Amino acid sequence: MEVKDLKPELIWRCFDEITKVPRPSCHEEQIRKYLLDFAEKHGIEAKTDKVGNVVMIKKATPGHENAPTVVLQSHMDMVAEKNGDVEHDFLKDPIETYVDGDWVKARGTTLGADNGIGIAASLAVMIDDSLEHGPLEALFTVNEEIGLEGAQNLGKDMIKGKILINLDSEDDGEIFIGCAGGIDTTAVFHYNRSFSPENFSYVKVKVSGLLGGHSGGDIHLGRANANKVLARFMWECSKKWDIEVSSFNGGNLRNAIPREAEAVFGIHADHKGEIERYLTKYSAAIVNEYKGIEPSMQMTVESVERPAYCIDSKTSLALVRALYSAPHGVYSMSHDLEGLVETSTNLAAVKMEGDNKIKVTTSQRSSVESRKNDIAGQVEAHFQLAGAEVTHSDGYPGWAPDMNSTVMKLSAEAYEELFGVKPAIKAIHAGLECGLFLAKNPELDMVSFGPTMTGVHSPDEQLLIPTVDKFWKHLVLVLKKVAEL
Repeated sequence: MEVKDLKPELIWRCFDEITKVPRPSCHEEQIRKYLLDFAEKHGIEAKTDKVGNVVMIKKATPGHENAPTVVLQSHMDMVAEKNGDVEHDFLKDPIETYVDGDWVKARGTTLGADNGIGIAASLAVMIDDSLEHGPLEALFTVNEEIGLEGAQNLGKDMIKGKILINLDSEDDGEIFIGCAGGIDTTAVFHYNRSFSPENFSYVKVKVSGLLGGHSGGDIHLGRANANKVLARFMWECSKKWDIEVSSFNGGNLRNAIPREAEAVFGIHADHKGEIERYLTKYSAAIVNEYKGIEPSMQMTVESVERPAYCIDSKTSLALVRALYSAPHGVYSMSHDLEGLVETSTNLAAVKMEGDNKIKVTTSQRSSVESRKNDIAGQVEAHFQLAGAEVTHSDGYPGWAPDMNSTVMKLSAEAYEELFGVKPAIKAIHAGLECGLFLAKNPELDMVSFGPTMTGVHSPDEQLLIPTVDKFWKHLVLVLKKVAEL
């Protein structure tokens, strides 16, 4: 069975079309054109702002013209992650989806259900004339995955609704009414190139096969960080032998736990065989540490030809020490909501760049603004001690829960009516755009819900088929309940 043939047909057909449109962050031109063409094809009023956000407008069904306007909100971009052995150009190639039992998956890449299924739900609502609803606005934002840039710069008059339903959550049976704020901290090491010693033997050490995942939604699971695993090995090597580091690259996106990392470095030729034996010992210890968490972890070593240059010894040692000792993972848990991560940090990516620079990207999250600034400050101080230049992004605010929310109560009632169980009312450690919308319009009443997804922000991303039907029915009934206000 193909994705487009799943039920309910309308939402799955829209999702199938979306997976064929390339849309990595910062490259949303094709999905924007798709949305505008979709609106024109179906006679839907649409508009854009200067940063490329799109809004579609649908009039109320007869008799509900005076109901509150509801904004259905999703984001256009997707995280572009793939396995190292997969050839895929996210700027050109469609996502190769397939059905595996109760799940929809992609072949070796992220699926883009985050947030393609939210887009699909909005589009299905826009063209389904059988629904009962008040005035609707469907907002599609850009560059959510790289810092919520579309929401940050949303045009002044793009939306007028006072109720907003964010369609970017990943757990059936859970309604979210709050989220963490976030900030990115970037450290840049400047180094001098030195000629690689001729009497050294050089190896490429690679960490691969990790689960990775979302740096907000999965940070509490204790998964391994490829950058940390590799840096730890290199630090231990540096205590045994003099090492010369030529390169270190690991991770990719600020909001993904790094799954792969590799480094090229050398030790004196007299110890060539020792490093391979030591990696075998180290790898066995690491695999044991993450037993039951990282079932496919691999560490490999291969001899490589002597590179022309290495990083100067002072900087390479500072880099290895800084990566090994950098904070990563959960920093504190919430005292207000049981089981909620309050504050965390992600050592996301290490990249060799031109002009003799090494860029280290990290991301901090917290539902408490002062704690967010505190952990970002600690990361800043950490890398400053190592001699790096440190900068911060503008960050984005959290979304404080409102237990008196009208749309929350209606959403909970609708879920219980449909499925006979009360949904869990929660806050989420991942960042949603809701905090930014609330900062622009403090009168907004908001919730977030969606179908079940796992492995988000990694090639293991998958979407649970039965929950999409529940998601659709839930959304339709919430719109009807709001229309009756």
